[in-house]
Formats: sequence, structure tokens, C-alpha cells
Amino acid sequence: MKAAIINEFGGTEVLKIQEVERPVPAADEILVKCYASGVNPVDWVIRNGGNDFLRPILKLPLILGWDAAGIVEEVGSDVTDFKKGDEVFGVPNFPGNGSYAEYFSAKANQFALKPKSISFNEAAGVPLAGLVAWAGNFQLGQLQAGQQILIHGASGGVGSLAVQFAKAKGAYVIATASAGNLEFLKQIGADEVIDYRNQRFEELLQNIDVVFDASPLRDENERLKCISVLKEGGIYVSVNVDFPFSDEIKEALAKKKAKGELVGASGSYVSAEYLKEMAQLIDESKVKVVVSKVYSLEQVAEAHKESETWHVRGKLVLEVRKAN
Repeated sequence: MKAAIINEFGGTEVLKIQEVERPVPAADEILVKCYASGVNPVDWVIRNGGNDFLRPILKLPLILGWDAAGIVEEVGSDVTDFKKGDEVFGVPNFPGNGSYAEYFSAKANQFALKPKSISFNEAAGVPLAGLVAWAGNFQLGQLQAGQQILIHGASGGVGSLAVQFAKAKGAYVIATASAGNLEFLKQIGADEVIDYRNQRFEELLQNIDVVFDASPLRDENERLKCISVLKEGGIYVSVNVDFPFSDEIKEALAKKKAKGELVGASGSYVSAEYLKEMAQLIDESKVKVVVSKVYSLEQVAEAHKESETWHVRGKLVLEVRKAN
């Protein structure tokens, strides 16, 4: 089978299209005929050699891609939830071989039936970003209907889904982005929008229940501003797991009797149940999947370069094969 593989760490030049052996699913796995793979920042972080959090667990050669949609080709002997021919979406085994390939194997409990109302390309843009957004909002953020949530980096892959999930569950959503994305955020359900370049959210807001920081910015002062707008007992969630909380951040949280969480620090948020809930919201037209650009597998280097700009609205997707 054809796959985009790295045999060494480095820039986009290390991405090679090669013929490799088709994987064989273990007893608890499914073999998926891949139609599309989402492209996420973690893909190129790993291509570059990872960070302190990832480096010790990476092995070469490696097929990147941990965001996928396709059709079940084969099921392991212990798998009862799927059968050959099922259309599925989910997260391949991280950080093992992923979905930049014509076939991949993955734990069955990290997949769910694909939303019926969207394409494979759209479905591949949901799982990883969606699970981080879901965990940030609900598992860690403990967001409830009627509460206020501030979402930073709201126009990106994680942020745009976090906005819609929060709104679908009855929260009041305040979202930050650059001026060019504010109208987009209103269209996907944000109740208030803030231009982070020209407005100071820390002067405009107070008593926020949850702050979900989906921005890639690793800045101590920005974190302190986020904590300053929390209500007493509020929750601050960041996606930047490689940027741990400093003593100053911990003190600021303690003064507010607030909780600080890093989403992605463990794999507990990779849940088929969450994926099923997302699929239902998508099929009920409560959540829209925003794919900004689709690339072929052979264009993987271009997709990485686009992702590395940090200025992607929604998701980038690799179309591994055309749907009929």
C-alpha cells in the first residue's frame, strides 16, 4: 500500500511517499481502508522530532496522521462493535503508525460510525480536534448549560469545534480571533466575539466560568490574563501540554480557588462515546465541520507548510482516495 512516511526527523523534505506492507489488525483492532486524514499541528511537531513530552515515545520509521475516516476492511477477533463495510471515523493508535496511508489499523474503541450527513473528507477533520475540544469543554472544563465560556483561538480546528459544542450544550460562548475571523465565529454560534489584536479581553470580561485556551500561543502573561477573568472557583484549560503551569500560574489559580487543566496530557479523552455524541450533533445540524482546504496524499508537504502558518480556519485534510 501507499503511505506518506518519515524515516528521519526534519522539515517537509523528510515526508516520502512509499510502498509499505499493509498492517494486520490485532485482536482489539480494526483495519480501515482510509479515505481521508486530518492534518494537525501534532503531525508536524512529530515530523520535526517532537517535544519533551513526545520525544521519548517516538520510533522511526513512522507514518504520521492521527485523524481519520474510512471504511472497515477487517476486524480483529475480539471486536464486536464493527463489521466489514462500516463507515467510521476516529483516532489511529498514537503515536504509532497513522492515517497518511491507504490502510491503517487502530484500536476499535477509538472509532465510531461516521456521521451520515457529511463526507469522508469532512469526517476526517473531526476526531482529534473534536476530542480535544470536547474534553476541554466538558471533561475538564465541566461546562454546564447557562455558563459562560471564553474560547481563545476560536477559529482554528479545535476552537471552531469547541465553540459549536459549547453552544449546542446551552452555554454562552465568547470567542477570540483576528478581525478577519470574527464574522465566521458569529456564523458558527459565538454569542460575543473579541478581536484579540485590537481589544483587551481582560478589560472587557469578568466572572467567566470556563476559559478554554485553544490558541498555540505559549505566553505566561496571556495565561495570567485568562485567569484574571475567571470567576472564583472557575476552570482554566489549555491545549499546550508542552508548556506546563509555572509557580506563578499556580499561585494565580489558587488565589481564585480556580482549577487549571492541560488537555492532552493523557489519552483518556480519546473515547468512542464522545465521538458518537459528536456524530449525533453533526447529523442534527447543530455542528458544522469547517474544512478550509483538501490536499492529495502526494501534496502532504504543502499541507504541512500551510498548517505551520498557524493561520488555518477550521481544518486541513488529506484526501487519500476518492469516495465513489
